[in-house]
Amino acid sequence: MTSRPGVQRALIAAVQVLGLAVWFSASAVVPALRESWQISAAASVWLTASVQLGFVVGAVTSTVLNLADRMRPQLLMAACAMLAAVCTGAFATAVDGLAGAIPLRFLTGVFLAGVYPVGMKLTGSWAPPARRGFAFGVMIGALTLGSALPHLIGGLGDLPWRAVMGTAAVCAFVGAVVAVTLVREGPQFATGPPPRPYPRYALAMFRQRGPRLVNLGYFGHMWELYALWTWLPSFLIAGAAARVGRDQVNVSLLAFLAIGVAGVAGCLAGGWAADRFGRPRAAVTALAVSGACCLISPLFFTAPPGAVVLLGVVWGAAVIADSGVFSTALSEVTDKRYVGTALTAQTAIGFALTVVTIQLVPVLAGAVGWRWAFLLLVPGPLVGALAMGAFGRQVARG
Repeated sequence: MTSRPGVQRALIAAVQVLGLAVWFSASAVVPALRESWQISAAASVWLTASVQLGFVVGAVTSTVLNLADRMRPQLLMAACAMLAAVCTGAFATAVDGLAGAIPLRFLTGVFLAGVYPVGMKLTGSWAPPARRGFAFGVMIGALTLGSALPHLIGGLGDLPWRAVMGTAAVCAFVGAVVAVTLVREGPQFATGPPPRPYPRYALAMFRQRGPRLVNLGYFGHMWELYALWTWLPSFLIAGAAARVGRDQVNVSLLAFLAIGVAGVAGCLAGGWAADRFGRPRAAVTALAVSGACCLISPLFFTAPPGAVVLLGVVWGAAVIADSGVFSTALSEVTDKRYVGTALTAQTAIGFALTVVTIQLVPVLAGAVGWRWAFLLLVPGPLVGALAMGAFGRQVARG
């Protein structure tokens, strides 16, 4: 029963939902931490940025050592989810300031580099090319839902921040158990014995036009994605403050709706479109819509709650709809022996870019106000759409 492709893809998706719950666990409770620890907004940025930096370090290490291709991926994913759970649990129970929080968040990011990219390889191993777009869409949807889960936990009740983070740690622990007991690798990338070590493959793939364009599209996508996920609650809170005396929205629940629910729907739609209309067209469409949302975001800053919800839902769906498309396309144009390495390298560089935009958005907000802050993200989807348009023309030429 558990060896069926559909069942395995569902199990891998479940591990992603549970394992990735620790990613934004600290970000979801930043207001409480700022009040409890008396830290500034600039200092609180590092609760998210340290995870991104840790992820980059972990992904680069995995890439150089070809871990995702030379180890049993389900065991690597399980071990890393367990260690991320331990770090988050330690944060929830024993930390009282940034001095202890930042190292633990950094290590959480390091270990998550063994959960997300490895999950992509496992998903692809159970999905033939004709259905891989939708399969990756489901997997990225699971990642999105997991990333948004702490917002839901915090929004459903007035829980202390330690309880929110502790719950996220338990989720990651359960994900590790599922991975080690039930998840297996599929046949799609089977190439015999583990490949020889090839530390420079991450650089070698950029010499090929196809992988280079797909990666450039992904980097444009990442320029926007995590900065939006990180700072959308702050944008909503600032907009709510400017609407004093008017109808308000529940920021935590709206963040979960935009990032989690709409994000999952966008991933599924993007995956279906990638299989139905082709990888390039699906990616360009999603990038165009999310880029347009960046441009018009100032108009919605003090808009009525219904309009704000509409923007959040459309943007939350579009900004992530293409994520699985890039993973799918790269898995099809890269060396099958090193698919795991290629996907890990792609995410390493992409997440390094997220550190830049996560840092810059609040700086711009401090200078010109939150109304205009997301205009900084516009170049990402623009560059990504141009790259994927060029990739589409290459595919059309054969």
